[in-house]
Amino acid sequence: MIAPLLALLAAAPPLSTHAERTGFTETGRYDEVQALCAAFPKAFPGKVRCEPFGVTPLGRPMLAFVASADGTLTPELAQKKGRPVLFLQGGIHAGEIDGKDAGFWLLRDVLEGRVLEKALSKATLVFVPVFNVDGHERFGPNNRPNQRGPKEMGWRVTSQNLNLNRDYVKAEAPEMQALLTLLHRWDPILYADLHVTDGAKFQHDLSVTFEPSNVGPEGLRSFGRSLRVSLFAELEEKGHLPVNFYPAFVKDDDPSSGFAVGWPPPRFGNAYWAANNRYGLLLETHSWKPYAERVKGTYDVCLALLRLTSEDGARWLKAAKEADAAEAKRAGAEVTLLWEPRKTPRPLDFKGYAYVREPSAVSTQPWVRYDETKPETWTVPFLDELAPSLTVKAPAGGWVVPPPHATWVAEKLTLHGLSFTRLTAARAAVDVEAYRLIEPKFRATPYEGRLTVAARDGAWQPRTLELPKGSLFIPAAQPKLFLAMHLLDPTSPDSLLAWGFFNAHLEQKEYLEEYLTEAFARELLEDPAVKAEFEAKLKDEAFAKSPEARLRFFSARHPSADPMLNVLPVYRVAKPL
Repeated sequence: MIAPLLALLAAAPPLSTHAERTGFTETGRYDEVQALCAAFPKAFPGKVRCEPFGVTPLGRPMLAFVASADGTLTPELAQKKGRPVLFLQGGIHAGEIDGKDAGFWLLRDVLEGRVLEKALSKATLVFVPVFNVDGHERFGPNNRPNQRGPKEMGWRVTSQNLNLNRDYVKAEAPEMQALLTLLHRWDPILYADLHVTDGAKFQHDLSVTFEPSNVGPEGLRSFGRSLRVSLFAELEEKGHLPVNFYPAFVKDDDPSSGFAVGWPPPRFGNAYWAANNRYGLLLETHSWKPYAERVKGTYDVCLALLRLTSEDGARWLKAAKEADAAEAKRAGAEVTLLWEPRKTPRPLDFKGYAYVREPSAVSTQPWVRYDETKPETWTVPFLDELAPSLTVKAPAGGWVVPPPHATWVAEKLTLHGLSFTRLTAARAAVDVEAYRLIEPKFRATPYEGRLTVAARDGAWQPRTLELPKGSLFIPAAQPKLFLAMHLLDPTSPDSLLAWGFFNAHLEQKEYLEEYLTEAFARELLEDPAVKAEFEAKLKDEAFAKSPEARLRFFSARHPSADPMLNVLPVYRVAKPL
């Protein structure tokens, strides 16, 4: 037993990981990442450094590796040289840990000159092996029941039970705050978030989706389409079966329903970085492939991305800067925030397996069983075009946030690299637009620890306000207008309002006693216009059956009614302040 083990260790390449030494049946613990943090700079002095960039709630260091052949190892140097940066991130969902082991393998191979010998002379590589460090150390054999290997792995969410890949905009987790600071310091032209799917069994092993390629600034989209063609050609040449959409069925557990392209809001990492006029890429290896195959697939994708960044990254950077400049001129323009698949499908040949779908005696719903010994090609409907689903007019001037919320909003804006100023003196009689929600609809249960609210039923109304000293002014004329709109426009599902940061303003704090409302209602009903409006509301069955809604119709018209109830304390202005 001892001799073969010693022989295996002796044959292992320098800086190898526990995963490699076990033939990719296992993955290492976080102390291995910390050990490699010291070992890589020692092995490759001046070409790689490892730095902590944050601390988790349980006190563990968050580590980033930076590699460059010519010592371009700081953001300042990279930006001074116009050096494109590729940012690889593993373990945001720490059970999906392929990226960590593939990344160390790639880092070693590139630094040793085994592959892409000259790539690090033209691009700088930033590698975060484990983003969700506390989740990584919640180690166990049953954390990913829908996944083949490794034997044990980490947990999906953080020690605060937050899913980091829903946290990019609201930025509540300390880990996310640290990561956003690192991201905006480095400003990578390409940010690759490395995952593993859940879902059905099929032959395809890789899903690679990114923008801008279908949506976003045209200059970046053009390069993005070329990037995708080159990337997929290289992967297919190596025997992979990549798809350019997330392979989730349109109807759960029904392969015949087919697939649809999509693009999520920026709470997700790939969409968040695309919202910054850079490439945001999501890699999903297929969970039912063995761990060794998944790690090799991740390695091959990251290798191709490094090659493409070194060859084309300078042109991507130029297009990104042009997109920034164009975005800063879109104040007052119509801006599409969300997209959805068009409703007309085309046939898609998809490599699946034979399956049976029949009613279940246990759940009474259809039950799917796959036979992986019988590969077959499915012809299924595919919705492969995107259409705008939410388009909003940007303010001509920008937004204003008064002092009661200015401090914490400023912290969020800073994390996202957004520009803002503070009023050094009060401004009297400023014309603004205020957004009033109409009967806010709260989610029935918390989502990511927050009671979210749907805010599309509302309207902007003109008001004249005094703006106190210390109010924030966020200009619309800035390169990150698209991201600013997602944070500040109430109709965005990722707005600060939608995430529940302003819920206190949607709560009634003073009340008119019901017996007084009854008396006041009778006075108001003497007005024919009010009576007609009330009678029209009674045609709504839910309203008619609700004593509270009926009385609220009248109490809202009483002089004591709070004029700021359901009003978002973020105002639009037509001119810069």
